[in-house]
Amino acid sequence: MIKVYIIDDHELMREGLKTVLRKHSDLQIIGDSENSHKFFSEIPKSTIDVVVLDITLKGEDGLDVLRTIKQQYPKVRVLMLSMHPEERFAVRAIRSGASGYVDKQGASDELVDAIRKVARGEKYITPSLAQRLATEVTFDSSKPPHETLTDREFQIMRLFAQGKTSSEIAKELSISTNTVTTHRSKILEKMRVRTTAELVHYALEHHLVD
Repeated sequence: MIKVYIIDDHELMREGLKTVLRKHSDLQIIGDSENSHKFFSEIPKSTIDVVVLDITLKGEDGLDVLRTIKQQYPKVRVLMLSMHPEERFAVRAIRSGASGYVDKQGASDELVDAIRKVARGEKYITPSLAQRLATEVTFDSSKPPHETLTDREFQIMRLFAQGKTSSEIAKELSISTNTVTTHRSKILEKMRVRTTAELVHYALEHHLVD
């Protein structure tokens, strides 16, 4: 029996996923939550094999939640679920410890197959994602500028693109404003832009923010 926990901030999505999973006798839903706080309060009391984690949570970064799960519970497999196509977050998710990445639009039979595969200790990777991962290990001068950012820089870039100020970002990430400013300078340099306005324009043009 594969024990599954769902973290998604949309109740209808959680209910839909539970309906799909309950049709399969080898899958057991241990619990579900709209955020990571409830999950971390419940996981010590449960045995969980696979966490199905939405990459976009209200007030939280799904990649940060992923990394925390893998740090505290390394044996738990995490399957990222997203409304975003692979090219936006999949490589970063796999690099951060995810066992797979499933597009919400394809979530049903694909999700069930993915859960079974990652529960066996395998990776659930589509052919297109495999190609992207292969490209990651070689230098590619044609790589878009945002793909050269570290995970933290990418997170801060997205927050700037959402219209947040340095002080707001610092508070949200529990870091100093000076640290945010330092990251901003590195981001602008790597992205080859001069101002935050240009950074926002780039992020919107490349669909890096919701």
